[in-house]
Amino acid sequence: MKYFIADTHFLDKHMIGNKNFAPRPYFFVDEMDNDIIKNWNEEVSDSDIVYHLGDIAVCHEKPQRKAHEKIYDILKQLNGQIVFIKGNHDSRALFKFIEKNNYELNGKPKFSFHDVGALIKMNHTQYYMTHYPLMMGQVGPIIDLHGHIHHYSVPVKENINVGVDSPEKDYLGYEKPFGAPFSEQDIFTMVEQKKIDFAKRR
Repeated sequence: MKYFIADTHFLDKHMIGNKNFAPRPYFFVDEMDNDIIKNWNEEVSDSDIVYHLGDIAVCHEKPQRKAHEKIYDILKQLNGQIVFIKGNHDSRALFKFIEKNNYELNGKPKFSFHDVGALIKMNHTQYYMTHYPLMMGQVGPIIDLHGHIHHYSVPVKENINVGVDSPEKDYLGYEKPFGAPFSEQDIFTMVEQKKIDFAKRR
């Protein structure tokens, strides 16, 4: 099974108690991080692939190696093979640190990396996964899965925000635990319901 998520912002103190941008219901960073880890692992098994579409964590601890170690310690706790697409808060130095300490899971690397994006096909539709939302125009059966804009939604039916703060979770019609990655079926539902929503607006 494939899963999708963005903007976890592990270790990011700026996300706590922020009432203006992407408010999260936590008083402490550890509480937020532990909830994401718990909800992720209840959804994902080690036989699954999770596409993380950027902004893994924000940690400014010095020296840099210490920050990388703290982020890596969190990532090791997450189930599944994780494919990272670089976000604006993700550095190549972090990716190099993770790659240096990578290990195998089910005969494949636990972590893999893309600087810009990745393209997959599901349910006869192509999904282009990026951190920043793309404005692709009329391109046929292609959906852009993205993050970056947190609690906002792109007013285009072909763009689906898969970030943990995404308001498009409402298209699911059921509760999605905070930080639980979106399953393939979740994505199909969000795409279909957003299409229906936009058809009603004409």
